[in-house]
Amino acid sequence: MSACVITSFGRYRVLFLMAAEAEYGPALRARFTPVMTGVGPVEGAVSTAATLAGLQATEGLPDLVVSLGSAGSARLEQCAVFQAHTLAYRDMDATALGFEKGVTPFLDLPARLPLSYQIAGLPAASLSTGANIVSGDMYGTIAEDMVDMESYAVLRACQRFDVPLIALRGISDGAAPLEGLHSWTEYLHIIDARLAEAVDRLRAQLEAENLPG
Repeated sequence: MSACVITSFGRYRVLFLMAAEAEYGPALRARFTPVMTGVGPVEGAVSTAATLAGLQATEGLPDLVVSLGSAGSARLEQCAVFQAHTLAYRDMDATALGFEKGVTPFLDLPARLPLSYQIAGLPAASLSTGANIVSGDMYGTIAEDMVDMESYAVLRACQRFDVPLIALRGISDGAAPLEGLHSWTEYLHIIDARLAEAVDRLRAQLEAENLPG
């Protein structure tokens, strides 16, 4: 495992994860090199777990994992950046067996998992992870403020290694129904700059010896 996947902010070692190259613009490129997990909960979980296992076996686990990229929302400000305070898994539905929607059977976890590590001064919102692209009226079926395709899976991998997670998301779409790939990529350059500001805020916090938690 190459040491270049770890970024040092003061004495803290941070692992940055992103799903797609399109989200990794010039502002973020000037600040860190992420591990690209690929899109969706399966790729997110596999890549995160493999990366953490490799680090554990070589240079040591990071102090913090930061998953960042875009998200959709029909209720949050477009192009604004939010940190997730809770994560839900919208694909899991075992209600036919008597389980609450979002609860994985025989796993002692609630439907919504809290993220205790937060960046001071950055707005927070709830986040739903799933394998589908959400658009238009579909938002009405989701209780959470924003949607993505990786964060819950990344969290479960982090929990296996007892490493805290911060999930940062810029709202790329959702105010209007998607009309194709361009509906997602249109504002990624703005989100890139704003995510970079959030990373700078985190860096200042860590360099001041203040691990968010």
